[in-house]
This record gives sequence, structure tokens and C-alpha cells, in this order.
Amino acid sequence: MSRQGGKLRASRRGFLATSARVAAAGASFGAVATANAAAQSAGSTAPGTQGVAQSEPFWGLHQGGILTPAQTQTYFAAFDLVTTKREDVARLLQAWTAAAARMTEGQTAQPLGDGFKPVAADAGGQATTKDGDAYEKPDWRTQAADSGEVLGVAPARLTLTFGFGAGMFTKDGKDRYGLAPRRPQAFVDLPRFVGDQLVEAHTGGDLSVQACADDPQVAFHAIRQLARIAQDVAQVRWTQTGFIPSSKGTPRNLMGFRDGTNNPAITDPRLMERFVWVGAEGPNWMRGGSYVVARRIRIALEHWDRMQVAFQEQTVGRQKITGAPLGGKREFEPLDLDATDKDGNPVIAENAHVRLAAGATNNGAQILRRPYSYNDGVNFTAERWPPWRQGMEYDAGLFFVAYQRDPRTGFILIYDKMAKLDMMNQFVTHVGGGLFACPRGPAKGEFIGEQLFEAA
Repeated sequence: MSRQGGKLRASRRGFLATSARVAAAGASFGAVATANAAAQSAGSTAPGTQGVAQSEPFWGLHQGGILTPAQTQTYFAAFDLVTTKREDVARLLQAWTAAAARMTEGQTAQPLGDGFKPVAADAGGQATTKDGDAYEKPDWRTQAADSGEVLGVAPARLTLTFGFGAGMFTKDGKDRYGLAPRRPQAFVDLPRFVGDQLVEAHTGGDLSVQACADDPQVAFHAIRQLARIAQDVAQVRWTQTGFIPSSKGTPRNLMGFRDGTNNPAITDPRLMERFVWVGAEGPNWMRGGSYVVARRIRIALEHWDRMQVAFQEQTVGRQKITGAPLGGKREFEPLDLDATDKDGNPVIAENAHVRLAAGATNNGAQILRRPYSYNDGVNFTAERWPPWRQGMEYDAGLFFVAYQRDPRTGFILIYDKMAKLDMMNQFVTHVGGGLFACPRGPAKGEFIGEQLFEAA
């Protein structure tokens, strides 16, 4: 630590030393299941599933938080790298991996040490816990091992999913870390879609971390600790919280419709290999990984709430109560895109949301949706469509998260058509997000993305 302007400032040397200690601790960290793919695929996508363990596996071929049964809370953070040294990035990922492995088991982000040390209960003037134990005040030269707000709290099925943005490979035309030749061909820049109103401060990033848990404080705590560990190597660019109801079945979004009905089944390994996991076409560090598209989609809820339910159902292409496709009776029955009414009109409109998103209209393409609703209060808004009201409206909507094997044949293919034709566009606006390459999961003793740095 050093002093600057009368304030304490963490030095890079201090970060590297801390990272090395944390990584060493993580390498000898207690036993955790090493094959999370089987454990994940055995679950359902319904949040709040009964019987699911409080602790989710961290180590394994695939990262957690992709096939994991959806937790009720998320905290997503994108970071900008501010270091010029590749070794700093590698050490940060090493430290993050060790901390993530600990936190998913309900432990502190770093091993408790001099910065958070129990002392005798009769120490005068010291704060005590509810059990009567006292704690020393941390020496200002020693960073605390953890902020402590979830001590004694269950891990709540916490998962941490890491991704690399385009800036890991090139930024402003420069290969900052010698990694540009290792950028996968599938990792293209997202095009600008029709209707996009992306806010720069809420878009992009060099690194991403998505924390998911059944407790919002556990999710936030995890991101908070990773940001603290990053110090002056990476800085938070933007964040987004999200939630889904804990009811059984496919979760409903803020429009009141079930969201994710047409997902490929996570219990089918063949579908996951086909649509989610990167295969032999990708570099070694991405095989078993996936690409995630995150989009912050604001919904004009006031406008939507003024629509009749019949119009809402025509817009979506499904019944609001049952989730069944129009013309059907059950939520999961196949879409009948050829069905017509007595006048010869399609039962599911040509510009209905589900028709345009269906694999049948996109050369069989599918993506694994893992969306969350968000509510960030209210702000002044001018509506995009008649009656073009202006005023204070909800800043709320959908935090769309989708995993896929190849974004070119996944999200980009599907959404390009939807951006132009979807009837739902009169209610939704994409205002932020990004595309990130999520490496394969780490084996014990490895760190996230280690193979990328070995190959460079």
C-alpha cells in the first residue's frame, strides 16, 4: 500500500503479491466435485427447485451458471482492463478463480488472516460478534480478506460465470496483450441492429462476471469481492441486477408471459453439444465453453399495460395464462406455424415474437436463454410509439442472457430478423449489453482461461 494525496492507494506490487497468495491458497483449497456438467444437467430450469444442494460445483469441464438450474437473483458486472501487462491479467484471473471457488462453497473470498483476525474476547474497546468473539482492527497495510457481510450465510447455490470481451484481444486497433491471434473466428463483434439505442456506459467490457444465487446479498457480495481483488488492474464498467420469481415452472417476465419455454432441454447432452458448447471448431481454451450475449432490454410497461390481453397474446404468439402457443392447449407443445383461422389468416401472426424466434424459421438455430427481469426505478422517458407519451416511467424490463455455441449462427442470425419485424418492438428497446467468450471450466489447479495465456 502507498499514500497519495493523504489517501491510501493499493499498489500494483501489492496486488500481484496478494494474487499470488490467493492463487496458492486456492490450489490447495478443500475438495469440490470436479465434473459439474453431470450435476448441472440433472436439474431443471425452474427456479427455487426443491432438493437442489446449497452449494453448486465450481470445478469441471463447463463453467457453472450456464446449465445450473436458474437461481432467483443475478448480479452481472462488466470490467475494463486498465493494465498494459499480460501477466497482470493472468494473475487477476488466477486470483479470481481462487476466490470464486471459495465463495461458491460459502467461504470468505480470501483466507482469513491478519486483516480479519479473531482475538481474545476481553480485548478492550474491540467490536464483538453476537457470539462474544472480538476482532482486531485491521492494520491499514493489510487488505481485509473479505468485506464480511455474508459471514454465516449459506452459499445459496452461488455460481460465478466468467467471460472475455473483445478488448481482451484488441482494443482501439491494438493487440494489448499479444492475444489477438488467439481470438476465435466465431467471436465476432455484434452488429448494430435495427432499433438499438445502446448506451455506451452500459455496453461492452473487456471481462464479464455473472453471479447468480438464491440470495441477492450473496450475489452482490461475490461481485464486490472480485472488484476489490482487481484493484487497479480492472475496473467496473457497468453492472446489472436481475430477478425471477421463485414459483414452479417456467418463470414469467414483467410482461406477465412465461419466458424460456422454447429452450433446448438442458437434460439432453446432444442438444447442449449442438447449440451451447464450443466444439473442435474452437481453440482449446474455448472447447467446452460458450458465448454469452447479454442485452439490457427496457420494456415500456406503461404502454404494454394499456393493451388488451388478446393483443398481448397476438404479439407474443402464446396464451398469457397457460403459456400454450396460440391454437394449442399446453405450454410445451410444438408451435403449429401452419395453422390458420377460418378466414385463412395464420393463428400465430407472421410477425409474432415466437414465430420469428423459432428454430423452424431460423434454419434450426437455437440458443439457451437464461433471462432475468430488472427494475431500476423510474426516470424521464419519451415513448417510441404512439401516443408518444413523455414523463416519468419505469426503468424496468428484461436482462436477456443467452448462451450459444456460435453467435453468428445463434443470436445474430435470430435477432437480425426479429429486430426488423417483431411486433414486440413497439414495447421494447435494447439499451445496453455485450458479447463475451466464456472459456471452458477450470480443472483443479487451473485458473479461468489459463490455456489462452499458455498458447499466446
